[in-house]
Amino acid sequence: MNIFEYYLSEIKNLIIDQKNNLKLKNLDNLENVNLEVPPEEFNFDLSCNISLVLGKSNKLNPKNLALELKNLFENKITYFKVIKVAGPGFLNIKLSKLAIIKNINSILETNQFYGSCKSSEKYNIEFVSANPTGPMHVGHCRGAIYGDVLANLLKFNGNNVVKEYYINDYGNQIKNYVESVFFRIREIKFSEKFPLKENLYPGLYIKQIAKKIIDNNIDVNFDNFEKIFDFLKEKSLHESMKLIKNDLSLLGISHDNFFSETDLVNKDLVNKAIKQLNEKKFIEEGFLQPPKGETNENWKKTKRLIFKSTLFGDDSDRALQKNDGSWTYFANDVAYHMDKINRDYNKLINILGADHTGYIKRITAAVTALSDNKIELNCKVCQLVKLYKNGKPFKMSKRAGEFISAQDLLNEVDKDQIRFMMLSRSNDVELDFDFDKVKEKTKENPVFYVQYAYARINSLHRILNIDLNSKILIDENSFNLNLYEEKILKKIFEWPKIVESVSKKFEIHKISFYLYDLSTLFHSYWSKGNEDKKYKFIENNKIKRDELLIIFKLIIIVIQNAMRILGVSLPKKM
Repeated sequence: MNIFEYYLSEIKNLIIDQKNNLKLKNLDNLENVNLEVPPEEFNFDLSCNISLVLGKSNKLNPKNLALELKNLFENKITYFKVIKVAGPGFLNIKLSKLAIIKNINSILETNQFYGSCKSSEKYNIEFVSANPTGPMHVGHCRGAIYGDVLANLLKFNGNNVVKEYYINDYGNQIKNYVESVFFRIREIKFSEKFPLKENLYPGLYIKQIAKKIIDNNIDVNFDNFEKIFDFLKEKSLHESMKLIKNDLSLLGISHDNFFSETDLVNKDLVNKAIKQLNEKKFIEEGFLQPPKGETNENWKKTKRLIFKSTLFGDDSDRALQKNDGSWTYFANDVAYHMDKINRDYNKLINILGADHTGYIKRITAAVTALSDNKIELNCKVCQLVKLYKNGKPFKMSKRAGEFISAQDLLNEVDKDQIRFMMLSRSNDVELDFDFDKVKEKTKENPVFYVQYAYARINSLHRILNIDLNSKILIDENSFNLNLYEEKILKKIFEWPKIVESVSKKFEIHKISFYLYDLSTLFHSYWSKGNEDKKYKFIENNKIKRDELLIIFKLIIIVIQNAMRILGVSLPKKM
């Protein structure tokens, strides 16, 4: 049960029912009323802003209205034990024992779905989409993990989610990549020196790909690049995608669908998309203005097809054709998004790298135009990752060429550490990844601290031979919590609020923060038992109080649900 949602509904219904008695003429802004977690120093369960919201719209003194509402709520809402007016008119609410027990039972019953925001949208999330010219590098890892966890979150909420990878397997970069493989094949077979040619890929992985192609195609003639290009492109892309899929698998990531840019071109989807936009009168033939910083004298004016993206909030209209008349990368991307729209998704999400921020407005404009403003595209940018070791920027071996590979990162730290730490900051700010911190077995290492909380609770159950799945019955008469248990329970009750907040803005890092806070409360309680016998969990080889079993079970449920979303494992022993 989401207590914030449940009691907010109770409050709103009561206000509507008592509108005349309260002399409230205007309830238009009732949707702005919310229930939040009050500051810790107030020691209350809920905080409501209703007096401020309705006071303003009805020209009433918020504090006076708060006093009226306090009396009304105490008389009409049986689950509210104590209400106090704070500040300019906030209502701080303490729940009754019966309300707390009711919510605990609801959590125990809901279990693996506790916190879920029920929804049934059809999502397409496109993420990673690294150029298939070699293995993944560290810069791809953050977006890959973010996209995967976002998909997990949306599935947790009940949505239908397809994780998609767009393979950029068309254009000059692919030709350069295939040519690089060709020259490595020539180097291996005929001892020819790899040429120092611009735009070729020099990484050692190209040699490994070349050797695999040679070993699997011993009868193929590698004399003429042009004649063998199509064959070699297919084999080279197959090998590079194997590398990428292997890296993703090691990070705990798999995609449901791989969409080929070459297939897009072969199916003539660009012309179909252009025709659709043209029929809607969103395309014109004309001239673009010079880019910023370039003078008119240096700018070659070429007539071409232009998408009127400024009609949809973009800074300027966008070219669909290059100077030679061929389609731009943007035109291909428009066609790709048209295909996604035609696959009947309600929501589209693109996870982009730090260098794609300027691309968001134009592709959002295209989706709006193609879908008649019916399909929402949400683009999330993942900023750069900076690696540190011994307090200094860390440069790992660049065996892959001009970048640090994901495999290099995985050789240093494991999947769980990478996933959790990549989610320890908001996706739109740069992330410092400290190898020393993620290897520590201390409070300074958040992933260890969360996993350790889970392992500690499991150790108690092993010692006491208690089945974690056994049903817990709560006796209302004897049910009492100490201060530490109250704090933990409040944090557990907050979990649905966290899921709701994260689901609205896709701020995945809030889950990591929440888990760390919950684990800190548990570890503090554990440590208190070492200082004061009164707070020890076990006495005479038995659990001291049934309330402890309830608290431990609830912590387990929340940590399991949250870590399942993050895709991080939970060892029972550490």
